[in-house]
Amino acid sequence: MTFVEAIQTCVRKYADFEGVAKRPEFWWWILFAAIVSGILGTFAVIPVSQTGTVGGILTGIWTLATLLPTLGVTVRRLRDAGYVWQNILWILVPVAGVIVLAIYLAKPSSPTAPAPAAG
Repeated sequence: MTFVEAIQTCVRKYADFEGVAKRPEFWWWILFAAIVSGILGTFAVIPVSQTGTVGGILTGIWTLATLLPTLGVTVRRLRDAGYVWQNILWILVPVAGVIVLAIYLAKPSSPTAPAPAAG
């Protein structure tokens, strides 16, 4: 799966928590979201008020806009790696939870994972 295909798939399946997501789909999406966040963050030098910046506002909007697609692709990726969706809750544990979740998400596809849905 290419970078563009992965982004198109995640946008098309923005609220789809069924099926699986292979490693390229997940990691390309994460890279895309991080790059856009970084670009939007560069606007942090433009103040809007005493406490806010254009970059902060744009990054907040981007984060909200990509929350559901990111959760969906993460749940599908966990399922593909052979884990239940509840493992996404590792993200709530400071530092160690992020590491555990990243390890789970980096694992290869499980032979017992359901076949990816067509389309």
